[in-house]
Amino acid sequence: MMKKRLFTTAALVCCVVAAFAFAASLAGKWTGTLNTPDGNQFPLTYSFKTDSGKLTGVASSPQGDVNITDGKFIDPNNFTFNVSVNGTDVKHTGKFYPDADSVGMDIDFNGMKMHATLKRDK
Repeated sequence: MMKKRLFTTAALVCCVVAAFAFAASLAGKWTGTLNTPDGNQFPLTYSFKTDSGKLTGVASSPQGDVNITDGKFIDPNNFTFNVSVNGTDVKHTGKFYPDADSVGMDIDFNGMKMHATLKRDK
């Protein structure tokens, strides 16, 4: 019984460490282009910071820089956060693809759904 508890505890610790390792690999500067439903394109830059499973940073666009708020990891490769645009919270849902070193970002701006693919800025 004691060995089983020890094994279970060790396995949980490994999972938590692995989750933080994946989250840490998201840290850095990412760039892409947002394609709007009306056909316009806007350059985007996200500078992600990760610390103890929390996601923070800055989102940059031609309109300026805004802080990332309410950032959290759903699992090691899926995350959410908000940015405030003119007083409105814009929900972002992202998926990190470590093998491709890219991020798929779904953005919901007042019900208008948009998508961007981001690549790590080297």
